[in-house]
Amino acid sequence: MEKLLSFIVPCYNSQDYMEHCIQTLLPGGEDVEILVIDDGSVDNTLSIGKKYEENYPGIVRAIHQENKGHGGAVNTGIANAKGEFVKVVDSDDWIDEEAYSKVLAFLKKASAAKKSPDMLVSNFIYDKLGAKHKKVMKYHHALPKNRFFQWKDIGHFSVGQYILMHSVIYRRAVLLKSGLKLPEHTFYVDNVYVYQPLPYVKNIYYLDVTLYHYFIGREDQSVQEQTMIKRIDQQLKVNKIMIDAYDLDRLNDKKLRYYMYQYLNIITVISSILLLKYENPEHKQKKEELWAYLKDKNENMYRELRYKKFLGFMMNVKTKPMKKIVVFIYGIVQKIFGFN
Repeated sequence: MEKLLSFIVPCYNSQDYMEHCIQTLLPGGEDVEILVIDDGSVDNTLSIGKKYEENYPGIVRAIHQENKGHGGAVNTGIANAKGEFVKVVDSDDWIDEEAYSKVLAFLKKASAAKKSPDMLVSNFIYDKLGAKHKKVMKYHHALPKNRFFQWKDIGHFSVGQYILMHSVIYRRAVLLKSGLKLPEHTFYVDNVYVYQPLPYVKNIYYLDVTLYHYFIGREDQSVQEQTMIKRIDQQLKVNKIMIDAYDLDRLNDKKLRYYMYQYLNIITVISSILLLKYENPEHKQKKEELWAYLKDKNENMYRELRYKKFLGFMMNVKTKPMKKIVVFIYGIVQKIFGFN
């Protein structure tokens, strides 16, 4: 049975919080399917998924696989999805009910009119545990609101602002056409998930509602800074996959090229700042190797990020005082946007 929207919910030992996530998706009823991907959990994740499958037949499907990591779970979800559209929702995150109804209403109307967007963008909130001010990532300064548009119509994205997995719904045909295959046993692949299909996106729609709650607060969460530095090799792997994905200078669309450069620049800066902030001889070498990798792969792209992007230039400062300034600036941006 064809569905309007497929939710992919990667789960690994998620028994303590996955039900809240699933319950926020259920109001979509028969228009949606919820694919609970049990990624080799050793707790009650699979049995919880099966319980919802039994209680909501035709809506929830619990799929078990050997552990392949977040990327492997998303790959399995895409392979099994029957929806015209696909959204990934991590098992510790959730969806706002009011915004959800507006998103579904739009998708249903667009699908019926045979004018489906390749990518639907909406806002998300950094729902950081204990934070008094929770930052909402909005795009109304960069994207036209409530109308179809193309890359040529986009405006300027501010520093730290870019389209994340939390803010995007892809048309499934776009994901398939792009040949997206995420690396297994690797964290931070959500950036590849968003980045790789972008050149295949022709029609975009921005719905100015805050749909997604991105929870930050579990000690073992992959985006916690201390965890990221422990897994820096996986961050660097994702960074290199993005470098390899395209020769950005060959993209004909000027605004698309600009945006993808911005995205690649942000990811490369994040990799670099982590290695700068916790610098030791090994981290210093890894940062130098990352920029050397970019230069060897594509010198034009290297020059664009190294010399024409301010943040990229700052990542390659040599003196200790300048490095401290860079880390300080990063800390300010971190507080403003509420990430990590």
